[in-house]
Amino acid sequence: MLKGLMIAKKIEQRKAELAALVEQETALKTREVELEAAIDEAKTDEELAVVEENSNKIDSEKNELEEKKSKLEGEIAQLEGELEQLNSKDPAKNNPPTAGSERNQTQGGEVRMKRGFFRDMNRGEAESLINRAEVKDFIEHIRGLIGQKRAVTGADLTIPDVLLGILRDNLHRYSKLISKVFLKPVAGIARQNVTGAVPEGVWIEMVGTLNELSIVFNQLEVDGYKVGGFVAIPNSIIEDSDLNLTSEVLDAIGQAIGLALDKAILYGTGTKMPVGIVKRLAETAQPAYWGAREKAWTNLSATNLLVISQAATDPIPFFADLILKLGIVKANYSNGSKFWVMNSQTLAALQAKALGFNAAGAIVAGIQNTFPIIGGDVVLLDFIPVGHIIGGYGSLYLLAERAGAQFAQSEHAQFIQDNTVFKGTARYDGRPVFGEAFVAINTTQGGSPAAPAPGNVTFAADTAN
Repeated sequence: MLKGLMIAKKIEQRKAELAALVEQETALKTREVELEAAIDEAKTDEELAVVEENSNKIDSEKNELEEKKSKLEGEIAQLEGELEQLNSKDPAKNNPPTAGSERNQTQGGEVRMKRGFFRDMNRGEAESLINRAEVKDFIEHIRGLIGQKRAVTGADLTIPDVLLGILRDNLHRYSKLISKVFLKPVAGIARQNVTGAVPEGVWIEMVGTLNELSIVFNQLEVDGYKVGGFVAIPNSIIEDSDLNLTSEVLDAIGQAIGLALDKAILYGTGTKMPVGIVKRLAETAQPAYWGAREKAWTNLSATNLLVISQAATDPIPFFADLILKLGIVKANYSNGSKFWVMNSQTLAALQAKALGFNAAGAIVAGIQNTFPIIGGDVVLLDFIPVGHIIGGYGSLYLLAERAGAQFAQSEHAQFIQDNTVFKGTARYDGRPVFGEAFVAINTTQGGSPAAPAPGNVTFAADTAN
C-alpha cells in the first residue's frame, strides 16, 4: 500500500513537471510567431543578425525541452507500469466493483472517474474543467445549435484551448506508439536535416598541414495527411450533463484516431498516410517519395525482414536466434530507447518459452514489460499478426503533427434517428529517418512462415471518397 502511494506520488510530480514543460513549449511557439514577424520587418544586416541569434536560442530551448519531455514521459510510463503490476497483486483491487461504482471509484478519499475521457481524474478536477468559461461556451454553443428548429450546416467549432491540450494527451493514452517515436508539432512542409557518416580524423606530424574532412548533410521532407471520422451521438446523451456530453464525444474520437495512428506508424502505405516501418523495410526499389536531398536509399528487405529458424524450437536456441536477429538494428543518431510491438498471443508464447522458477519455487516468466537482454519496452497491439515482432529505435521514426484540430457538428444527416453527428480530425505524416534502426520478425514455428509484409494489416476503407 505504502509503495503504491509513493509511486503514485512520483507519477503525480512528474506529470506536473511535464505540464510545466508543455506550457514552456506553448510560450516558445508564441515567440516563434513573433520572430517570424521580426524577420519580415528586419531591414539591415544587424537586425537580421539579432533575429538569427534569437532563432538559434529558440531552437536550442526547443531541443532541450524535447529531451526533458522524452525523459519524463519515459519515467512516467515506467512508474505507471510498476504501479499497474503492484495493483495486479493486490486482491482488494481485483475484486469486482460493487453496485453503483460503475462510473466512479474512490482512491485515497477522492472520488475518481472510472470510465471515458476523464478516466483517472478525480471528480472535482473533472467538474472544474467543465465549469471553465471557455468549455461552458463550447458546450452551450453545441446545445444552442441543437435546440434550433432548422438543420445545422457546417458549423465548425474550434476546440477551447483547455480541451485542445487534454485531447492531445488523450491521443497519447489511446495511441500506444505516439510516445515511443519522435513526435514533432510542425506547420507546413517540415524538413529533417541529417548529417552523414562521421569522417575519421587523419593523424599527421605536429607541424604538418591538416587534411580536409568531408561532412555531408542530407534532408528528408514530411507533409501532412488527415485522419479522423465522425460519430453519431443520440440527442438524449447530449441533453444529459455536460460531463457525459464531453466525455462521450472526445473519448470515441480519441480512440479512433489513436488506433489509426498506431497502424500507420507500423504499416502505413505512404499513400495519403505516413510511411510505416514495415513498408520501409519491405521496399525492394527506391520509392517515389524518396527525396533528391536524402542519403542513398538502401534495400533492407533481406536484412531487416526476417524469420526465426525452424530448427530453433527449443527455448535456448530459439531465444539465441531471436536476440541475434533483433540485435541487427543500428543505434546511429538515436537516443538509445527501443520498443518491440507484438500482440498479446505472441507475448504469451514468448513467456511460455521463457518460463523459469525463482528461489521459492514459483513459476516466473522471463519476459514482462521489458524485453530481456537486449532491452526495450514491450508494446501490445492486437491487430499485429500472431508471431510477428516489429520494433527498433523509436526516436528515429519522425512523426510530424499538424496544427488545426477541429470539431464540427450537425444534426441534419441523421435527423430522423434523432442523432447529432460530431466529426473529429487530426493531421499527421511520418516515416523512418533510418530504416536500419528497425526490424520486423516472424517468430511462428511450424509450416512455412513468411517474413512480415505491409499487406499483413489492412486499413479502414475510405468509402466516403
